[in-house]
Amino acid sequence: MNRKRTEESEAGSIRLGLCCAFRKQPIKFRTTTAAAVSRMSKLNRLQKLAELCLYNADSLFMALRFCAENGIGCFRINSQILPLRTHPAYGYELRELPDGDEIISRFKNCGQFARQHGLRISFHPDQFVVLNSQNPKVVASSLAELEYQAEVAEWVGADVINIHGGGAYGNKAKALAEFARNLDRLSLRARRRLAIENDDRIFAPAQLLPLCRHHQIPLVYDVHHHRCNPDGLSEAAATEQALETWNREPLFHISSPLEGWRGPKPQRHHNYINVRDFPECWHGLDVTIEVEAKAKELAVLRLARWLKHRRNRQTNE
Repeated sequence: MNRKRTEESEAGSIRLGLCCAFRKQPIKFRTTTAAAVSRMSKLNRLQKLAELCLYNADSLFMALRFCAENGIGCFRINSQILPLRTHPAYGYELRELPDGDEIISRFKNCGQFARQHGLRISFHPDQFVVLNSQNPKVVASSLAELEYQAEVAEWVGADVINIHGGGAYGNKAKALAEFARNLDRLSLRARRRLAIENDDRIFAPAQLLPLCRHHQIPLVYDVHHHRCNPDGLSEAAATEQALETWNREPLFHISSPLEGWRGPKPQRHHNYINVRDFPECWHGLDVTIEVEAKAKELAVLRLARWLKHRRNRQTNE
């Protein structure tokens, strides 16, 4: 599948994504801990959780508005947007919360705003979501977390819930087979949004691509992870093969190493993106690129300025 745009439309083809939080903007998301709510009565606990959910829905709306006003095409929602939603002791259903219907309504308003402004929304569950864990309790909690995020994704119109392949447990082929087996335990709304990402230690693109093709799971290609965990595929080949796994706009990740590629831990993310780390083969693709950088919106906007400058320079040559 050729995802290249024509030269006329190339300027708007790359959609940059902001991940979860802000560095300078006064837009915050709030959460709580199990320890904090354990000291409350059930009534007070549910009231507190409802307040946090309403606050986060309003913060999401502000985040999406900032993205729309600043040309950022995608926003990733953090996993605790509904705090403690799947906690084994203090988890809850929305119908249990005061103003439960209002919470859902506000999130749906966020989805309507995103659609009106052409914004994309994604999820990237925390590392404790491991579909191929050897511990059945971990698998069960992972499935519950994916179902919760799929519920919110349905409200806001998010089309990607991206997870890693999990552990190898001494046999990567067997581990991925277990991952595939547990796909059947997901609801349709979770399964159709699920994507898998290559990681920096265990599963490289070449190991995930057969799984993606066979089970129709899109590959979120993380070029930083690929550089840390190479597999014999070139970046161009991995990019092309990842593109072919998507039945909608592909989504990739980019980041730069905190202390450079020769530093002691190249896996760690820098505040900004070093433009030399942007793959040449990505220019002109019709793709979302989430910017995983600690400077958050500042890093996204800086990368956007560089991409625009590069396009303008090439146009004038």
